[in-house]
Amino acid sequence: MTMMSRRASLLLPMGLAGLVAACATEPMPLPPADPTGKADPQMRALLESLQALNPKPIETLSAEEARRQPGMADAVKHRLRAQGLPVAPRPLPVVRDLEIPGNAGPLMARLYSPVEPPRAGQPPRALLPLIVYYHGGGFVIADLDTYDASARALAAEAQAVVLSVHYRQAPENKFPSAHDDAYTSYIWAVQNAAQLGADLSRVAVVGESAGGNLAITTAMSAREARAPLPVAMGLIYPVAGTDMTTPSYRENAMAKPLNAAMMRWFVEKYTSGPAELQDPRLNVYGRAELRGLPKAVIVTAEIDPLRSDGMMLADKLRAAGVQVVAQDYPGVTHEFFGADPQLLARAGEAQRFMAGELRSAFALPAPTIVPPQPPRRPVPRG
Repeated sequence: MTMMSRRASLLLPMGLAGLVAACATEPMPLPPADPTGKADPQMRALLESLQALNPKPIETLSAEEARRQPGMADAVKHRLRAQGLPVAPRPLPVVRDLEIPGNAGPLMARLYSPVEPPRAGQPPRALLPLIVYYHGGGFVIADLDTYDASARALAAEAQAVVLSVHYRQAPENKFPSAHDDAYTSYIWAVQNAAQLGADLSRVAVVGESAGGNLAITTAMSAREARAPLPVAMGLIYPVAGTDMTTPSYRENAMAKPLNAAMMRWFVEKYTSGPAELQDPRLNVYGRAELRGLPKAVIVTAEIDPLRSDGMMLADKLRAAGVQVVAQDYPGVTHEFFGADPQLLARAGEAQRFMAGELRSAFALPAPTIVPPQPPRRPVPRG
């Protein structure tokens, strides 16, 4: 008589199903792998520079502690020093800080211009296009300095005035504080375009990560309010939904510098409950009305939990009749866009791609776009 194993005998009360389950040979699921190995050599070198700065996992920290952690901008400077290259930012004729009115007090902003302002006695210069730029950081961390390189690259490559805007951050200021500030700053920029040396009929919104979300939702708000619309939206690996089970979230759950645990931490800090995750300003590709929006230029990165967000948003925009130009960059991670092109060739490619598409939009007549109207309800008869 064959002896039954002790484990199987203990499972007898559970019946045949329990016994079969105990004897199954299905392996236990393994934790997601670190996808860093897919990075190209230049990207890998930057990730190694970031690791050398010993950042702590943001998802284990308070917001205040997280804001002090080194990020990709610090890794770029570390790598430049290691290569014996200058760390000074890309030079521009005009870079100045200013404050603009906000919903709960002044907002910090920084103005970049690729041309010198006219001197006294000189005729006024032709007005340049304007880019209103929103930095990333999950609505919680980062500031104007963190994303300074991206704003400089856009000003230089697109030959446009860039107004980079800071906004209230969580958890001190919950949803929709950042969204409200983003729209308020856009309206201020349009109203004051001439003072900024810019043409109010050639305005684009651009953002990275959480800033990409702010860029598209600002355009949505302008459409609903019948305010002047931007001529284009630059959406760089945007936060476009709240589903964290997408293919890229699964494939890049352990990616660096952004991983799935960090995204859950950001969402927890910014929102006040699950119901807000279905707000169309956060769940853009799932719940937002996208008809009537201007041209979208979308950049995604292969090794990024947000890659699927950008791709799904592109599909939804196209289905809504919006012009979309999208480019996915292999071998690079979240935050690659603002890296120094001397260190990361893909960054230079993405900067030129975005700037070229924005220049094309600036060259066209500003479109007249009417906000979509809700369907009429049938009037009951009699």
